Amino acid sequence: MKTSKEIRKAFLDFFTEKEHQIVNSAPMVVKGDPTLMFTNAGMNQFKDQFLGNEPVKYPRVADTQKCLRVSGKHNDLEEVGLDTYHHTMFEMLGNWSFGDYFKKEAIDWAWEFLVKRMGIDASRLYATVFEGSADDNQERDNEAAGYWEQYLPKDRILNGNKKDNFWEMGETGPCGPCSEVHVDIRSDEERAKVPGRDLVNMDHPQVIEIWNLVFIQFNRKANGNLESLPAKHVDTGMGFERLCMVLQGVQSNYDTDVFQNTIAEIGKLCNKKYGEEEKVDIAMRVIADHLRAVAFAIADGQLPSNNKAGYVIRRILRRAVRYGYTFLDLKDAFIYRLIGVLKDTMGEAFPELVSQQTLIEKVIKEEEESFLRTLSTGIVMLDDMISKAKNDGAKEIAGKDAFVLYDTFGFPLDLTELITRENGLGVDQDGFSKEMQAQKDRSRNAAAQETDDWVELRKIEKTEFLGYDKLEAEIKIARYRKVTQKKKSFFQLVFDQTPFYGESGGQVGDAGYIEFDGVKTSIIDTQKENNLIVHLVNALPENPEETFSAVVNAKRRTNIANNHTATHLLHAALREVLGSHVEQKGSLVNADHLRFDFSHFQKMTDEEIAAVEKLVNEKIRENSAKEENREMPIEEAKASGAMMLFGEKYGEAVRVIKFGESVELCGGTHVTATGQIGMLKIVSESAIAAGVRRIEAITADRAEKYINDQLALINNIKETLKGSKDLLGSVTTLLQQNNELSKQIEAFQQESLKMTKANLKSKVLNENGVNIIADKIVIDNAGLVKDLAFQLKGEIDDLFLVIGADINGKPNLTVMISDNIVAEKGLNAGQIVREAGKEIKGGGGGQPFYATAGGKDVSGLQAAIEKALSFLQ
Repeated sequence: MKTSKEIRKAFLDFFTEKEHQIVNSAPMVVKGDPTLMFTNAGMNQFKDQFLGNEPVKYPRVADTQKCLRVSGKHNDLEEVGLDTYHHTMFEMLGNWSFGDYFKKEAIDWAWEFLVKRMGIDASRLYATVFEGSADDNQERDNEAAGYWEQYLPKDRILNGNKKDNFWEMGETGPCGPCSEVHVDIRSDEERAKVPGRDLVNMDHPQVIEIWNLVFIQFNRKANGNLESLPAKHVDTGMGFERLCMVLQGVQSNYDTDVFQNTIAEIGKLCNKKYGEEEKVDIAMRVIADHLRAVAFAIADGQLPSNNKAGYVIRRILRRAVRYGYTFLDLKDAFIYRLIGVLKDTMGEAFPELVSQQTLIEKVIKEEEESFLRTLSTGIVMLDDMISKAKNDGAKEIAGKDAFVLYDTFGFPLDLTELITRENGLGVDQDGFSKEMQAQKDRSRNAAAQETDDWVELRKIEKTEFLGYDKLEAEIKIARYRKVTQKKKSFFQLVFDQTPFYGESGGQVGDAGYIEFDGVKTSIIDTQKENNLIVHLVNALPENPEETFSAVVNAKRRTNIANNHTATHLLHAALREVLGSHVEQKGSLVNADHLRFDFSHFQKMTDEEIAAVEKLVNEKIRENSAKEENREMPIEEAKASGAMMLFGEKYGEAVRVIKFGESVELCGGTHVTATGQIGMLKIVSESAIAAGVRRIEAITADRAEKYINDQLALINNIKETLKGSKDLLGSVTTLLQQNNELSKQIEAFQQESLKMTKANLKSKVLNENGVNIIADKIVIDNAGLVKDLAFQLKGEIDDLFLVIGADINGKPNLTVMISDNIVAEKGLNAGQIVREAGKEIKGGGGGQPFYATAGGKDVSGLQAAIEKALSFLQ
């Protein structure tokens, strides 16, 4: 039996024999393509070659690609773990032809590899071909069917509909008919009862698609029409995990050696055995799958967060944590402990797991611990909601309740749906969506946009970038299109050549203008999209077919270059001061400042920050000249010790920038010598995630202004202290005096607080077993109100407390509810203050037992109190 490592190697060796160039997997997290968040198919990295936006380097290519499918059209998340063949992250083995071979060779080689090379029983194979579509004026793919007839009887060559047998990457883009290879791994007895042809594409776990041969010959335009591509291409994708299942003679992807080592380790952690209980098995499969998705995303530079791709990764991780918590009784962080096993299984093929292991473990551990702090409380709340719904005879829990779990406890909606579904209930989707409308949608792009088709004025393969050498050039507009976003329109222009740098690698895009016949059109931004350099303008020039003068804003570009080169020097200094474990995890370089994210596992000391800053400024004063190689072979660049970023896709030739001992692969713009930077000043150092720190800094005239402002501030303090020579001593004396006065004030406030508390306790009203206190008070600060509320909660059982406070003329509403009242009556202080806060023209939030709201209208306090009390009814 072949191991997974041997199977992967056999595929790549086979296509090497067929004269294919073996390329590395692209990062799973997509950069520079607004239509994709994650790589969801093997062909994503070749999209521009199919479209003709990028020249074809190798006519034949093969690889194994890391893919993730958890959102949008390709969403397998709900099936993962419940069945045995869906995954979030998976490997896609693929071979491609760019205008070289087509259907015949793709089909011949698929058969040769599966049957002759790997020994799969030919009687178990089926092929599907596109049946045609009247909507697209497409006939059946008889060409592909004819080639399959050389190997398969006609009754095992099946017609497939547009959904299954016409492949499209998205609403627009490359597409074409496809031919799927399916395999039937059922027992001979089962095959005799029901023919495999009756189970193809019927979601049978043992009659599955194994390889998809896509014949890309069209481009789907924005208006829905198909246009023929300049050349015909082949894009194939074979599920690596499914292939391993077939070749290793097992009935589940999870029974292969791809997952079994991880599952065995999970079993050790929870003291349970895989294969003995269905719910335990599902949980182990979910965790084994989700572990890979999260680990590879972090290795590719995507940290869990509350936005876009980061939120998707956080959802996946939290789904795994919850399965372990509920079904494996794992109440402490445990997923991070599985990274070592994953590294041993896949680290040879994907070395980023080895080099990034420590970071991956620390990020996952912190995320787990954060979610576990709220998970138990949230599950108790959800259990109460489920019980209430069942008692009321409801078929679903309220959307408002699901939103509270999402907003307060970090439960993604799909996690709430999963748990309710396990209890025979659903979730009020409309109600949840209504609540969600008030907040930023965390998992989608903030603003929808409509994009017209490109209007092509002249044919170009790619835009020639001139900006490394010049800031002005004569250009022609090659294509343009209109984009409408939030009811405002702008235009995107692509030039035949350009001095404008398109935003990438953390560096913002250039601004400036193009000019013809004395009329200027402002370039407000420059971006990269699918390897095109796209220039944004508010209005299309009147005569787009003319030749224009393009001029980059030189002062802005200089400031950007200062900050970009400074990040290189900063990176090298951090590695020298903190250690070689420091690696760049993100950056932002604009005209005003620089931001640099890096791997490091503790807060930097003041001494370390000073040492880094001193080292950078020494390098600036050395005035090291820029050494640049724009076409260095990638292997030579690696040998030179150039810094490379994980998560970036590098070509065969790369640009290397060297300043003294700082050597990095970089496509950005830089100073000609470091002395131009003037100086660097670090203004902050902070944590942004487990094991990732952030430095923000300024350079040149902004650094000079910062220092001068600080000196002016010191002089003002001296003047205020009447020219004191011992500035530090005078300030220390003032602080001591202030501290003594603060203690006296605090003592007075505590005495006043005792009187206020006694007054409130005298007004307790008991209704139906609930002790209600509701009153207005005048007080100095919100901290005292919080102190008062928690004291009353500790002294009065079954409490429902509403305090309307006038704090120096500003209204504050506080709601405190005993835990048992929250559970018994389904009350939530956060919800209550959100509604009641409207009466004081404000809002707020908090936890189910304690929440506060601020506002603008102190006269509405009484109405706010009454609104809060209404929730008891």
